[in-house]
Amino acid sequence: MEEAQFVPAAGRGIAANVIESVGNTPMVQLRKVVPSDSARILAKLEWVNPTGSMKDRVAKAIIENAEKKHQIKPGSTVVEYTAGTTGISLALVCAAKGYNLHIVFSDAFSNEKRLTMQAFGAIVEDVKSDNKMITERLIKEMIERSRIISGRPNHWWSDQLNNRDAITGYYPLGEEIWNQTGGNIDAFVQAVGTAHSIHGTTRALRKHKHDVHVAAVEPAESAVLSGGPTGSHKIEGIGIGFIPPLWEPSEVSEIIKVTTEEAKTMARRLAREEGLFAGTSSGANVVAALRVAKQLGPNATVVTIMVDAGLRYLSTDLYKPDQLFLQNSFLRRV
Repeated sequence: MEEAQFVPAAGRGIAANVIESVGNTPMVQLRKVVPSDSARILAKLEWVNPTGSMKDRVAKAIIENAEKKHQIKPGSTVVEYTAGTTGISLALVCAAKGYNLHIVFSDAFSNEKRLTMQAFGAIVEDVKSDNKMITERLIKEMIERSRIISGRPNHWWSDQLNNRDAITGYYPLGEEIWNQTGGNIDAFVQAVGTAHSIHGTTRALRKHKHDVHVAAVEPAESAVLSGGPTGSHKIEGIGIGFIPPLWEPSEVSEIIKVTTEEAKTMARRLAREEGLFAGTSSGANVVAALRVAKQLGPNATVVTIMVDAGLRYLSTDLYKPDQLFLQNSFLRRV
């Protein structure tokens, strides 16, 4: 395991450029969705990053490390497969630094993500999904397509699943959490896609407190980390349908399964009750954090992540008026 190298957090003053504004995001306490007999739950608002997601951290780390290793140079084209969130962040960094970007995407993911990547100047091509479901087959086809494209002259494949530099992008996130809580943290809860964010953040936290409880979150419909079969789900950005290559199960205390419907319902509750407008994976994080908080009791502190903002999901069924009406009607009856 590589030794964590920590970069001191800078203030949120005037950044030299947009890339230097990544990080130092605020944290808020959840109030209305947390029962009184449960632990305190704090949510790190990663949508304050420049593109509105935590993946700005990983994109910055990947590109800057590639520059140091002379893997890319002016005029290079970066190639990546993505559910969109990492792609948007790479698009921002590549635009700011003057690199080209070729993205392999799919119709399984929200159209807002496609339009945002294109706005930053990325080339976006699709791998067709099966009825817009996220499956192992889809992800592996996207990976293979990006590998083929990367064989072109002056193209470099960032290959996020196998890129260890991506993990280092989350060391500052762990440091920020430690500093913002004053070291008062008992558990960290985070959904798993590549596994980089949970591992990088955990390594930073455990540098200070070795016994922090770490809960990994995965879709119940494709619970491969728990030893279940691969399946299809609709929680964008997590649950790739197979074990991530850099997954380290020994670094995780438990794995929590959350259904797509539970995640969507919680995302809607967060918007309506807490004023936190988040995506589906953030809803899954809070569902899992509530379970951990119930186990630990009122004297503990649980931290989780608001991965990105709900603005990226307005074309999906997450915030469609008919879904909100149905959910609000159900809640009024109970």
